[in-house]
Amino acid sequence: MTNENATPSADGGQLRASTLELFFDLVFVFTITQLTHVFTHHPGWSALGQVALLFGVIWWMYSGFVFLTNEVAPSSSARRTWLLIGMFGFFVVSLAIPDAFHGTGVAFGVGYFVITAVHTGLFYSNGGESAVLAIKRIAPLNTLAAGLVLAGGFVHGWHQYAFWGAALAVQVLTPYLVDTGDFRIRASHFCERHGLVVIVAIGESIVAIGVGLAGEKITVPLIATVALGLCLAYVLWWAYFGIDDERGEHALAAVPERERSRPAVLGYGYSLYVLLIGIIVTAAGIQMSIAHGNEPASVATAAALSGGVALYFLGQFFFRRALRLPRAWSRLIAAAAVAATTPIGVVWVSWAQLAALVAVGYAAVIIDDLITLRSGQHSSYV
Repeated sequence: MTNENATPSADGGQLRASTLELFFDLVFVFTITQLTHVFTHHPGWSALGQVALLFGVIWWMYSGFVFLTNEVAPSSSARRTWLLIGMFGFFVVSLAIPDAFHGTGVAFGVGYFVITAVHTGLFYSNGGESAVLAIKRIAPLNTLAAGLVLAGGFVHGWHQYAFWGAALAVQVLTPYLVDTGDFRIRASHFCERHGLVVIVAIGESIVAIGVGLAGEKITVPLIATVALGLCLAYVLWWAYFGIDDERGEHALAAVPERERSRPAVLGYGYSLYVLLIGIIVTAAGIQMSIAHGNEPASVATAAALSGGVALYFLGQFFFRRALRLPRAWSRLIAAAAVAATTPIGVVWVSWAQLAALVAVGYAAVIIDDLITLRSGQHSSYV
C-alpha cells in the first residue's frame, strides 16, 4: 500500500510531506503545550533552563524523525505501524514533561528510549545504502544519549540535570564527531516538514490566548487585547514564512548533496531550536498576561513576553547565518528592539507592552521585506 499524500522520489525518499507526518505533528502540539505549562507554573530562569533542557533532547529526536521520513517514506503498513509506535513514545515523553524533574523522569526516559530505538530500527531496516551507512555511525551516539536520559530518570536534583545535560551535549556534538554526509536530504520535503513544525508551535501561542482567557468575562478591552495577541502571532508567522521559508529551501537545495547535512543541521536543527524556544516562552508570556492586560505585569511575565519574541528573532539570525541568507544582522537588531519593550509592561500595563511588541516586530519585518523587494528578490508572499 502506498501513501498517496506523500510524493515519493525515484530513490524511495519523499519530496513532499505526508498526512501521516501531519498526524505525527499533533503530538508535537501537545509537547509545546506541556513545555509552556512548565514555564507558566513557576516563571523564571530555573523554569527556562528546564524547558531548554527538556526541549533540547526532544527536539534532537523529533528532527531526527524528519531525517527518517525524508529517507523512508511511510508507504507501507509496517512502516506506518512503526511510526505510530514512535508517536506513542513521543506522547509518553510529553505526558511526563510537567513533573519530569519531580517524579516522572523514568517515564520520560523510557518513552525517549522507545523513540530512539524506533528511529534507528526504521533507518537501518528500510533506508537506502547511504542512509544505512550514516545511521550506523550516528546510532551509537543516539543510544548513548538515550541511555543518559533514561539514567537521569532514576536520580534527582543536580544528578538528573547532569545526566540530561550530558545527553544534550552528546546530541549537539554528534554532527561534529561523525560523518553525516551519507544522509541524503531532499530539500523540498525536509524544509516543508520543519516549516510545519514552526506553524504548529505558533499555533500554540494562539491556544495560549484561549487558555489565558478561560472563565473571563468578554469585554471590549479584552477583545482588543486578544486582537493584539493574534497580531503578534501573525508577526511571528510573517517573519519566517514571508521570505525565509522559501529562501531557506532554495539555499539548502543549492548545496551539493554530499555536503547538505551540515547546513541542514545548523539551519533547521540548532537555529530552529532557539526559534522554537522563543515561541514557547512567548506563548507562556501571552498566557500569563492576556487576562490582565489592563494591569502592570510582573517582571517574569513581561520578560517572557518580550524575551520570547527576541529569542524568536535570534533564532532567525542563526538560521540566516547557517544558510547564508541575506541580512542576518537585521534579525539581530529586531531581537534587541523587541527585548527593549520589556519595561513597558512592568511600569505601565500589559496591553501597552503587547502593542509595542506588535509595532516594533512588524516594523522590523516590513523594513526587511522592503529591502528584499528593492534588491529584486521576492517570494510567494512578498
